[in-house]
Amino acid sequence: MGFWQIDTDTLASGRFVVSPLAETLACLQTLYRGTAAHPAELAWLQAHRPAYQAMVAADPLTGPLLDAALGLRTHWTADLLTTVPLGEAPTFEQEIARTRRTSPEQARADLVVSSGAPLPDAFLHTDLAGRLAEVQEWVWTETVLPTWERRRRVIEADALARTAQLGRDGWAAALNALRPGMRWLGDGRLQINVHDFPPRQTAGARLCFVPVTPARGWVAWDDTPSFAIIYPCSGVLADIDVSALPGPLARLLGPNRALILLLLDAPKSTTQLVALTNQRLGSVGRHLRILFDAGLVRRRRSGKSVLYYRTAAADVLVDSASTPRGGEGGDEERR
Repeated sequence: MGFWQIDTDTLASGRFVVSPLAETLACLQTLYRGTAAHPAELAWLQAHRPAYQAMVAADPLTGPLLDAALGLRTHWTADLLTTVPLGEAPTFEQEIARTRRTSPEQARADLVVSSGAPLPDAFLHTDLAGRLAEVQEWVWTETVLPTWERRRRVIEADALARTAQLGRDGWAAALNALRPGMRWLGDGRLQINVHDFPPRQTAGARLCFVPVTPARGWVAWDDTPSFAIIYPCSGVLADIDVSALPGPLARLLGPNRALILLLLDAPKSTTQLVALTNQRLGSVGRHLRILFDAGLVRRRRSGKSVLYYRTAAADVLVDSASTPRGGEGGDEERR
């Protein structure tokens, strides 16, 4: 069991960070593994994986390099890819520049650990950090940047939700919910995974929490010292898409109100809903009033925020509208 020893000051000074590079690495891992956690991620994967595979096949060293860097055998991602974000709003260019600056000696050392074996001779005269940076730049430009604004809104909304949970339930509950294998053990100990790694002291270090929209997560640290927990946004945030709304629900309520109702699977504030739906504050407020008057949502105060959530009647409505229905042939239509 690997755990971090975290003192009260380090925990209290922790910050949520939006990291374009972390989002890109999570997307690269998804493309590399070829697996998706929900329908929206599967649609994204099917749209981009053929081009990704063609990019990898164009250079005979890229495939083996990714196998080594992404831990095909060890399931350990190379440290030069898992850097701790600098500041609270770094740009992709600022972050990828750090990868490029990795010395050849350090890059090879990191890859030996992540690959679990000596590196092939073909790697000896290759700019390993530079090639990995080029792959990440391709993933960023071709698959992340076109939807970055929506991804950023989802990430920011998740950070708001976690902050509200922190104020409502405390650090133990907030940390336990971040990612599988992580839980607060008490006495300043945070279990970060189930592997048998030596404990790390974080006293006086910078601690950041980094949401990503793919269903991926990891931890990172450096000698500054800084620590980062990269975790997946909650599923209801990551997989909602206007184009994927259940048709009956959208026709009954209208697409904007239907989207808001779907997002209220967990309590959210109007600020979060504005970020997730890209609707104006006045429009979101109007839709919430209509849903409230119809008995489909309720509200409660949490600190300085008012959180809205679905009622039991709304849950039944959403479930019913989301369930595929057969034709007039009933059961005979199914095979």
